[in-house]
Amino acid sequence: MPNWVKATVLTLGSIAVTMLGLLFITFIIGRVMPIDPVLAIVGERASQATYDAVYRELGLDQPLLVQFLYYIWDVVRGDFGTSLLNARPVSEDIARVFPATLELATLGVIFGIVLGVPLGVVAAVRRGSWIDQVARVVALVGYSMPIFWLGLMGLLIFYGILGWVGGPGRLDIFYEDIVPTRTGMILIDSAIAGDWSVFRNAFSHIILPASLLGYYSLAYISRMTRSFMLEQLSAEYITTARVKGMSERAVIWRHAFRNIRVQLVTVIALSYANLLEGSVLTEIIFSWPGIGSYITTALLSADMNAVLGGTVVVGLIFILLNILSDLLYRVFDPRAK
Repeated sequence: MPNWVKATVLTLGSIAVTMLGLLFITFIIGRVMPIDPVLAIVGERASQATYDAVYRELGLDQPLLVQFLYYIWDVVRGDFGTSLLNARPVSEDIARVFPATLELATLGVIFGIVLGVPLGVVAAVRRGSWIDQVARVVALVGYSMPIFWLGLMGLLIFYGILGWVGGPGRLDIFYEDIVPTRTGMILIDSAIAGDWSVFRNAFSHIILPASLLGYYSLAYISRMTRSFMLEQLSAEYITTARVKGMSERAVIWRHAFRNIRVQLVTVIALSYANLLEGSVLTEIIFSWPGIGSYITTALLSADMNAVLGGTVVVGLIFILLNILSDLLYRVFDPRAK
């Protein structure tokens, strides 16, 4: 059997096992939570006959193994049940709110890559200099500063006092529902429609929360880039390249940086995944209608179908990004082939 076939089989097998474990955990959470799904549907004043009918309709009278198999089949079909808050399918709600989080996290991670990678490289090259000290302080503050505090201060200063950015939400009320929804990401939809007034308004709203998320991504990416570069710059092949008279620029970017690309791919993928699922506080502070605020609202309202559906989607994102990082690993590192 060719090596690529073996690698494909192993990858698919690991995906299946990981996804099965995720579904098992979410299934158990849904069963151990002190919330009666039947009462959440029929209400506390329903008759016993109504309660029993809904109990059987939900399949709760079946053995746990049978319930778990039905749960797997529903998830495979994209059926996460019906939201108790709005009586709509959870899959439709997730499809509606996820593009907002995707748009926010994508801008954030781009911000982190564009600034974090060069900052980490320069800090490693100028180790012990004031640039290195600034980079380390920036990373330290990014790790230690509460994001809800930064968000509130950002709104107070840049929106409330200076008026440089838009306020909470994705658009001003005047610009809502002007451009047709194609991707769910307002910047892309407004650009496709050629409505640049909506684009500018959407950008003014997203720039502040995206910058905050990007700052946390920058802190992580710059610190890891600096660490990887320091390891490479102390290697013998770098000393050999310098002795041969190679320019410092070529030594840094063609040799040292090239050898850390594989590690950076994993770091960036993990950072992106964290932004996609860890932007709950940012979305709440900025009234951003994404999947983080959706899951939080559902949890506070005991809407377990929405909570578990959102959790499965977030877990699937982690799995897909890990697969992507593995594929890029093989592209950047010939030894992996």
